[in-house]
Formats: sequence, structure tokens, C-alpha cells
Amino acid sequence: MERPVCSVIVPVYFEEEVICETYKRLKTVMEGTGESYEIIFVNDGSRDRTKELALEICANDKTVKLIDFSRNFGHQNAITAGMNNSSGQCVVVIDADLQDPPEVIPKMIAKWREGYDIVYGKRVKREGETAFKKVTAKAFYRILDKMTEVDIPVDTGDFRLIDRKVCDALKNDISERNRYVRGIVSWLGFKAAPVEFVREKRFAGETKYPLKKMIKFAGDAIMSFSYKPLRWALIFGLPLGAVSLISLIVMIILTACGVLAPVAGWSLIAISCVFGCTAMVLIALGIIGEYVARTYDEAKDRPLYVINEKINFDD
Repeated sequence: MERPVCSVIVPVYFEEEVICETYKRLKTVMEGTGESYEIIFVNDGSRDRTKELALEICANDKTVKLIDFSRNFGHQNAITAGMNNSSGQCVVVIDADLQDPPEVIPKMIAKWREGYDIVYGKRVKREGETAFKKVTAKAFYRILDKMTEVDIPVDTGDFRLIDRKVCDALKNDISERNRYVRGIVSWLGFKAAPVEFVREKRFAGETKYPLKKMIKFAGDAIMSFSYKPLRWALIFGLPLGAVSLISLIVMIILTACGVLAPVAGWSLIAISCVFGCTAMVLIALGIIGEYVARTYDEAKDRPLYVINEKINFDD
């Protein structure tokens, strides 16, 4: 069977309110390109009607395929599963919430035709998001850019097109567990170009990235591409330890010589310093623990995801 030109990967998680509209807009856009295509929905353990609606779409349109996970394995693993099971000459990743407009895909394909291996969507404006989300997102991308040696474009998400050779490199050469796919794609180093767009307000439903998940996602991104948090413990710890030791020696000598008399409240100050130093030690141990935990995940070598069912795939 001949490869389609484009595979569109759509991770879905509790998206019963938007999946039908997502399909309609993707179908219209892809038909308009005149290129052969497949749309792959990846159901990441949804327990609403998302799977049911996806099955109805697949029954009526054989260009649409479904990968159903046995449980929730996470957004990045859903993207990975879609890429691993895609067959297109190029692969587009887009979320189901329609904040990243499908109408940008033809521009990405045009850039790919020009010879670019990676075409990433660059957000020039974000509609329908809170000021907190905009500020934290902007800060995150710039902090990540300063902390890593990999050139990860700022103000970009997973909405992008990659060539088949990039997809194959991800599938065959990358096996890490705590994935930050957009960072890994940049790390691979293929020729890349941006396509600018305005990120729209979510069509319906609620975000699947609350603050807790956003913090974890940021941690995965930083710890996957930077060792600087480990170095911070040394950078801050050595001067603090040296100052504390010198201060202690000086205080003992001055007190022993009678130059320095006991000061009221000195015990409280000493206890505060101890608590402060202890807190810094625990923070440093926590950072080290996060890296060790990721090493442990790699050592277990469990699969990234488990597929319950595949629909409309030839195999």
C-alpha cells in the first residue's frame, strides 16, 4: 500500500465535546490540500464518550484511524504512539482542542515541500487564555532557552510537521521515558522553519493541563535537557558552607578571647540559620532525587504505552 503524503496525529483525552468538530475541520483542511492523508486519533485513556465518537468516525471514514490505550499514559506518550504507528511521508501533530487551527497545516506542508524537515507552529498571539497562563508560559520558554544548550524555539508547542526521516529517528533511536517531544525533535538537529499563527480560544471543554501537570511538564523539559539544577546545589552550597564555617570559627575565637560577649537572641539566630541550611540541603536532595527517579524509570525499561485496540490499521 502506498504511503499517504501526510499523517495527522491527534491525541485525545476527555474530548467528547470537541472530537467531532475537530474531525470536520481536519477533514475539510486535508481534502483542500489535494494530498493523500490519514488522521490518527490516539485515545489516552478517556472514560467519557471520546472513544465511542471516535469509533463512529472511523466506521464512516477509513482515512481516520484510532489507537486506544489501555489506560492514561500521558500526552507525550500519546504523540509518540501516533508517530510510531503513522505511515505518512510527513507527520503533523495537533491537539484536539482546536486552539492550534488546522487551517495552518497547508502552510506547514508548503514549507516542507520547500525542503524543511521540521516545520513548527510559532504562536504570535494567544487568545482566550488567562494572564497567569500567558506570563508563566512566556517565562517557562525563556528560562528553558537559557538553561539548555539545545536550541528549542520559544513560544512553540507540539503543533508541528516533521518529515518521515525525523519520525523514524524518534521511533528507532530515542527510547527515553520522561519525554519532552518538542525538545527531542529540536535535539535531533534537522533543518527547521517556523510558521506563525494566532492560537485560538479553546473550542469547548476544559484544559487537560492544570497547574500540577504544567509544573511536572516543565520539570520533565528542564531535566531532560539540562544538568544546571544539579550544579546549582554545588554553586550555592559551597559559598554558603564556607561562610558558615568561617563565621563559626570567628565567633568561637572572639567569644573565647572575651572580645565578643554572648548576645541575647543568638540561639534564635543560630536555629534560623540551621533551618535555612537544612532547607537548602533538602532542596538539593530533592533535585538530585528527581534525576535519580528518571534514571530508575529508564532502568525499568517498561513500554511507553500499552495499546488496547487499533482501528482501521491494515495490520
